Amino acid sequence: MKQNDEKRLVIAALGGVNEIGKNMYLVQYGDDIVVIDCGSKFPDESLLGIDLIIPDISYLLSNKDKVRALVVTHGHEDHIGGIPYFLKQMPVPIYGSRLTLGLIEIKLREHGILHETSMTCINADSQIELGTIICSFFPTNHSIPDCLGVVFDTPEGTIVHTGDFKFDMTPVNKQYPDLHRMAEIGKKGVRVLLSESTNAERPGFTASESTVGAHLLEAFNKAEGRVFVSTFASNVYRLQQVIDAAVQTNRKLSLLGRTMVNVVSVAQELGYLSVPSGMIIDVQEAAKLPPEQCTVLCTGSQGEPMAALARLAASSHRQMKVDIGDTVIIAANPIPGNERNVARIIDNLYALGAKIIYGSRSELHVSGHGNQEELKLMLTLMKPEYFIPIHGEYRMLYLHRELAESVGVQRENVFILKNGEVVESVNGVVRQSGHISAGQTLVDGFGIGDIGNIVLRDRRQLSDDGILIVVITVSKAEGKLLTDPDTISRGFVYVRNSEELIEDINQLVIGTVEKMQHEKINQWSVMKKTLKDTLGQFLYARTQRRPIILPIIIEV
Repeated sequence: MKQNDEKRLVIAALGGVNEIGKNMYLVQYGDDIVVIDCGSKFPDESLLGIDLIIPDISYLLSNKDKVRALVVTHGHEDHIGGIPYFLKQMPVPIYGSRLTLGLIEIKLREHGILHETSMTCINADSQIELGTIICSFFPTNHSIPDCLGVVFDTPEGTIVHTGDFKFDMTPVNKQYPDLHRMAEIGKKGVRVLLSESTNAERPGFTASESTVGAHLLEAFNKAEGRVFVSTFASNVYRLQQVIDAAVQTNRKLSLLGRTMVNVVSVAQELGYLSVPSGMIIDVQEAAKLPPEQCTVLCTGSQGEPMAALARLAASSHRQMKVDIGDTVIIAANPIPGNERNVARIIDNLYALGAKIIYGSRSELHVSGHGNQEELKLMLTLMKPEYFIPIHGEYRMLYLHRELAESVGVQRENVFILKNGEVVESVNGVVRQSGHISAGQTLVDGFGIGDIGNIVLRDRRQLSDDGILIVVITVSKAEGKLLTDPDTISRGFVYVRNSEELIEDINQLVIGTVEKMQHEKINQWSVMKKTLKDTLGQFLYARTQRRPIILPIIIEV
């Protein structure tokens, strides 16, 4: 895409299309760029050692002086998880609702950049000017309070980003979706609508979060031992209903998992959670209570290996355990890709003798995303001229396009994008045009983006076939071997059970080194490459394995 001052409107996703997670979008007019959300997602099993995946922001970095602000629709990890890494490279002002900023503040404090960041609290009545782009907002429902859709008024028309939403007419906290505001926006005219697609495969309407409370109370009443509840820490509505059920069954509440502790603390402080004084106790005290008086609220509903629920299921938690007769409620459905990890935890919990309540049939979880009829309702209210389905894998985006067609959007006016693909509007003409840098950045410990395909390839090879280290000591004066090679195997073969193979490796190394000495080859780089090639061919012929081979030459 050309990067100049031409007065045109540009819309692109840097993350969040053809995937679930790490949402990030941009709206640009001329020299003004507004970024929407900056999320993260967890790696799959192929990304060995990677802690987090965040969007690639190289396009924004190359246009750093044009980025006016980061506007955040709500406080879920797939919308705020990448913010600290983003701000370290691009310290722009952040705009978000009260709870959203409270959750972001936790992350910025942990990363040591809270006092360097400008944060402005907004609500549904706010209006902010960001260069030539004017942003206003409308309230939506989701599984976390204070969710906002965003309206961008630009010289090329109005752009609407819905954020994540459902239409819950009986919300737990009485934060109703403002259908009148949405209808007014649509009546004024929407050039392009970006709307989430998570539940585009599901017919009908999503059930109200308020239906979960009665089923939770029923499960609590039937429970004879401790009750463990695992859910998304940010689902404040669900947390409140767990607290209410614990109060009504005379149980104390303990929190497991740093994220759960942080969210409950912030939500209480800001008035989004109502918790009776003295009800929350620490885990050591909870472990001493009679089981029927204890509720444990923990992280790990997505099968995260190091989360509290996984450690409880493996009997490796240092302060709490699941006993025979305890009840474990998993009040969340697995995000696509997490099914195997969740199933493994459920199996382990059954093996401990616990009663497990999980899955959609338990009626202890409802989605925070709108089903097909709600997606059509949003389209009908907004009446967009052009439509971009976002926040979903390809099949979801495809089905959302069909829903848009069914309510009157012309097929040629719907753009199913990949991350980085651009939709632009010039003089009222909207078309798909060009591509900007987009993709994913891998976070490993303190390293951001320093792990690439070569490192991941080596990690996969290490996990498949292990490593073989061969240490040889040569004379500096004569270049001759001074001792027999020292061969070390890790993850390749067990040395004590493979003495014949190790001896053959040592003899091959001796022969190869002596041959190179005879041929007057004494450059270390050449010697190492020759040893790697020779040993690689030999080991594959003998074992059908390809370990990483690391020759080490010590000159004495």
